[in-house]
Amino acid sequence: MSEVPVGLVFPGQGTQRQGMGEPWRDTPSWTLVARMSEAVGEDLEHLLLRTSTERLRRTDLAQLAVFTVSSLAHAEAERRGLLEPGPVACAGHSLGEYTALACAGVLTPLDAAALVAARGRAMRAAADARPGAMYALVMAPFEEVAELTRQVRESVGNAWVANVNAPGQTVVSGSPEAMAAIAERSRSIGAKALALQTGGAFHSPYMAPAVEELSVALKGVTFAGGRFPVVANVDAQAYTGDGDWAALTVRQLTSPVLWERCVGTLTGPLGCRRIVEIGPGRTLAGLIRRIAPDVELWSVDCPAALDALPGLRP
Repeated sequence: MSEVPVGLVFPGQGTQRQGMGEPWRDTPSWTLVARMSEAVGEDLEHLLLRTSTERLRRTDLAQLAVFTVSSLAHAEAERRGLLEPGPVACAGHSLGEYTALACAGVLTPLDAAALVAARGRAMRAAADARPGAMYALVMAPFEEVAELTRQVRESVGNAWVANVNAPGQTVVSGSPEAMAAIAERSRSIGAKALALQTGGAFHSPYMAPAVEELSVALKGVTFAGGRFPVVANVDAQAYTGDGDWAALTVRQLTSPVLWERCVGTLTGPLGCRRIVEIGPGRTLAGLIRRIAPDVELWSVDCPAALDALPGLRP
């Protein structure tokens, strides 16, 4: 068994782009695409190979695309035996939590895909009904961003912290007017405000209408105990068979993603000394370098990266 305890992490929406499935097209794991297409009622092969980057900005399509590519990467790593005898825990950022649940065996891959499809449709509908915006505030401490957000909520309204990603990176979410006010005042706390290309005010009360639709989809899904713990976004706690994942995933729609704390749980109580990001892009690796700079990091964003990945076997 590996002497290095390994944790797996999975990215969320924002890493999608045209042709993102092409690197995986010739791998044995590509057979998953047809099965997942049937489960979600969407032509995922077309989505991953030919859909434009602009169209992939649509919330429901973006989430399906990122989830599917992350699932392909994970399946290929497992097929090659690179994840044996197994990680000690995993986590996913927002959408990535569903990939993590499938990775740990809490959900089947097809059930996870169906939930991702339902979640994406519900969030898109909520955003269409009540337009919102999101900004990343970088280079400022979380406490100052939280205080600025509170002040804007009191003076303008509808502004919330959506993601606590890493030291010096906090994402805020809310009405376009409130987000514009935060961006305008961000310099007062030494922050730089970056508009995110999202379809709405995610992880805020603006997503409350999506709760009912996701709850309906969850009624037809069984959550298993899982092979190892998954760290939840909403409270950064590690859950195995004792997790009420139906409730946790619903809460995630309107609650902030506590990613910095999730990584702290992986690298602290769970003891992960090697973190492997599996899926498109290397966003999470960049955040983890700032959260836990002493942890060994690897990214699997293409088949070639698998060739370099140190197996968990000695």
